[in-house]
Amino acid sequence: MTERAEMEAALEAVLFVATEPLPPARLLEIFDDADREEAGRALDAVVERYGEAPARGVVVERVAGGLRLVTRPDLSGYLVRLFEASGRSRLSMAALETLAIVAYRQPITAPEIQELRGVSSKSALSTLLERRLVKLAGRRPVVGNPFLYRTTSDFLTLFGLDNLKELPPLEEFEEALGLDGEILGAPSGAGRSGEDGVPEEEAEREAKAAAIETREAAGSAAPPEAR
Repeated sequence: MTERAEMEAALEAVLFVATEPLPPARLLEIFDDADREEAGRALDAVVERYGEAPARGVVVERVAGGLRLVTRPDLSGYLVRLFEASGRSRLSMAALETLAIVAYRQPITAPEIQELRGVSSKSALSTLLERRLVKLAGRRPVVGNPFLYRTTSDFLTLFGLDNLKELPPLEEFEEALGLDGEILGAPSGAGRSGEDGVPEEEAEREAKAAAIETREAAGSAAPPEAR
């Protein structure tokens, strides 16, 4: 039988080295079946120990359906000082705008994103796919069958969310990223609905997207000199 103190130490070590949030069930799998019940209590103790206590620099956070060990949010200023000169690449404003659109309008196609932003988002989407912040999620059944995009578990992890229901109000998200409230195609908080119960902006977006797809399909079929 594994001693309780060793269980807690093992759980702390696993959370420390894990590269992604781990579901509690996955954490308990590192112990023998006979030890699982006691291990569950050990995990509860670790989560409680690394709660919001101001005396610690790291806390256990629940995100993307799992647990991870992270630095305390209010200490971010010290971390910025450490990494501000490291030259790490950041997302461009175009990528942030595109990510915001995907987050709040998903699933959404590239033409729909372009319609909302007013410019092509091909490069931004490529960056977000490389960073694993968005993923392909099938195709829209319209002309051209464009790919649909959704956010990923890495997106949830990056923004400290357990699931998409925890997305903050649109105004707060835009303000946090320094974005223009017009990029999502409607004033923040808008929720107009038509007589059929479908949001009017959603219907408009679908119609515009279909028109864009039709134009693109026609353009790709035209001879080079006509494009």
